[in-house]
Amino acid sequence: MADRLRCKDMSWTTPRVAPDYLSSSRKRLVPQLIYKGEILKAWGKKQAVVLHEGFFNTLPPLPTTDPAHADIAWLIYGLELDAKDQRYRLVHRRTEYTAFRAALDRVTLPAIGSMETFMNLLQDKLDEKLNEGHAPDAPALGDVLSE
Repeated sequence: MADRLRCKDMSWTTPRVAPDYLSSSRKRLVPQLIYKGEILKAWGKKQAVVLHEGFFNTLPPLPTTDPAHADIAWLIYGLELDAKDQRYRLVHRRTEYTAFRAALDRVTLPAIGSMETFMNLLQDKLDEKLNEGHAPDAPALGDVLSE
């Protein structure tokens, strides 16, 4: 935005790229929780994590606990338009309280489903592409794996 004259007619109505919360949680949030969280937990200290509500909503549901027994307070914020001032304001939406290990495990460990369900999903996607004519004839995944 250093060249304001060139950018003055820039249109902000076209769709923009959405935030990559999944990458942010795996590359930034989790390493900080592990490194800093382990230290704070060892010291008997609690921690607070402030997140945008959109980011928090992409995390798997965290097992909550009573604030007195919590290690982490998740402070969730969002933006609200102030119609009078025509400005967005940062607003505290809610606070979720979790135990450190339970929250870390939920964010870092995948929910593992059955291999059969996974294979069926892959087969459905393959069939969909085959029916659209976008892929060459191919055997069923189950046939390939049983060979």
